[in-house]
Amino acid sequence: MTNLSVNINKIATLRNARGGNMPNVLKTAKDCEAFGAQGITVHPRPDERHITYQDVYDLKPALRTEFNIEGYPCEDFVSMVLKVRPTQVTLVPDAPDAITSNAGWDTETHFEMLSELVDNFKAQGVRTSIFVDTDLKNIEWAAKTGVDRIELYTEPYALNYTTDREAAVAPFVEAAKYAKNLGIGVNAGHDLSLENLAFFSQSIPSLDEVSIGHALISDALYFGLEKTIADYKACLQKK
Repeated sequence: MTNLSVNINKIATLRNARGGNMPNVLKTAKDCEAFGAQGITVHPRPDERHITYQDVYDLKPALRTEFNIEGYPCEDFVSMVLKVRPTQVTLVPDAPDAITSNAGWDTETHFEMLSELVDNFKAQGVRTSIFVDTDLKNIEWAAKTGVDRIELYTEPYALNYTTDREAAVAPFVEAAKYAKNLGIGVNAGHDLSLENLAFFSQSIPSLDEVSIGHALISDALYFGLEKTIADYKACLQKK
C-alpha cells in the first residue's frame, strides 16, 4: 500500500492568521496519526508564513509515524534538518517568495550541490528525496546523486486529469518505472485530491508515498479530518 503523509502547512496558515495557537499544529499532527496517516509533512519557508522552524522542533519528539521535512536547502534549512533528523527530507527548488512549489529540480545543473546534500543527510540517517518532474534525464541525474527516492511533481497530472486521464498519467507511469529500474523509490505530491488520487495510485503500483496538504485540509472542512484521512487512504488501496 502507498503511504499517506499529511502536509499540515495549511493548519499553520490558519493559526498564524490570528496569532495564538488555534488551531494547534501539534495536536492536529497527532490527530492525523491517530486517524491513520502514515506520515506528517511540513514545508517551512524562510519567512515562516505557515510552518515555523520552532514547529519543526516541537513536532519531532511528538510524532510516532514518519516525519517528512521538505523545502529549499538554504543554510538554515539544512542546519535544521541535520539537528532534527526527520525520517525523510525532500529537497524542493522553490524560491523563498514562492506561494507553492511549482517545478522540479534541473538535477544535472545542480548535481554537485544535490550530491553533497544527499551525502550529508544520509550520513545522519535521514532518507533523502529530490523533487522532480517526469523528465527522465532529471530522474537519471537524481539517481546519480545516491538519493533514496524522488518525489514526482504532480500538478501537470492534476491539471490534465479531467481532460484525458490516461494521457495525463502516462508520463508519470513511465517516470516511476524508470526510477524503480534505477533502484530508487517514488513519492508524489502536488494537487492530488479525492478526485484524481485513486486513478493515479492504481496506475503506479510501485508508488511509495503521497504527500497531500491543501486538498486534504480543504476537504476536512466539510467531511471532518478523520473521515477525510480515511477517504484518502481508501484511494490508495490497491485493487
